[in-house]
Amino acid sequence: MLCSAAAVDIPLPGTATGVSCWLCVEQPGAWGRDVLGDAVLGPQVTAELAVRTTAAQVRPTLIRRPGRQEFTGVRTVLLVSSRPTGSWCERLEITDPRQLLDIDLTALSGPPPDIGVPVADSPVLVCAHGKRDQCCALFGRPIAAALAADFPGRVWECSHTGGHRFAPALVLLPSGLTYGRVDTAAAVEAVRAADRGAVSLHGLRGRSCYRPLEQVAEIAVRERVTAGADDLVVLSNAESDSPAADFENAAVVAHRDGRRWLVTARTVDHAPRQASCGAGPKPATSLVAAAVRELAIQ
Repeated sequence: MLCSAAAVDIPLPGTATGVSCWLCVEQPGAWGRDVLGDAVLGPQVTAELAVRTTAAQVRPTLIRRPGRQEFTGVRTVLLVSSRPTGSWCERLEITDPRQLLDIDLTALSGPPPDIGVPVADSPVLVCAHGKRDQCCALFGRPIAAALAADFPGRVWECSHTGGHRFAPALVLLPSGLTYGRVDTAAAVEAVRAADRGAVSLHGLRGRSCYRPLEQVAEIAVRERVTAGADDLVVLSNAESDSPAADFENAAVVAHRDGRRWLVTARTVDHAPRQASCGAGPKPATSLVAAAVRELAIQ
């Protein structure tokens, strides 16, 4: 059984991989199983980049255009900061992978560093990393090809994003909105919604800058109220005067108009199943919203 079929009853909210900073590097052709474990960018660059991305807490990601295309020797690099507010994406081109070592990766955690050109039209990543899991290639590549036809120049096949059991997996940059189990229509709507400042809920796994509990909380509120992409933010306990501190698995979501909601969640146990294609069964759990309560406006 494919891992995506085995996980079909696992709820999607709260499953987005936690990523705040991305380094996306164009690498045409085949990829190895590990993004920076197979020296695809050359052994010296790969080893050093692995150290630097880990130290800067940056997610290294390989990207390529859907379909077969001749490689000109010029690589696109996307520098991305995904955050609750103020996300940004810059694009630059390199001709030698060693140029990646000239990039100050710590700058990705701050405001736009003007290393590259600001990207106005949000890039779209579709996981197609077949060496990591066959579900990504089997289901991701057709989605990427279909999206590329509707959004030319914006769509990339990408390496492992986390959660191949939810394939096809889609990430919108720079917001970090992560989707799973999308068909072509749902994927197109997700991109179109983002372009108009909205958030499509169909297949939404969460926003990558948030922890699983915060992802669940934001989605639970979005399911109940109309809110634009930048209208909601999940507050820390300090920002929310700690109303969530009295509850286990709770978070506060705030609307820019002053409304706030306390969302409590619970863990659900599922029957063991494979997490990857060809792997043995493992215990499975999910985090689901148990209650959403609107708080009094202060």
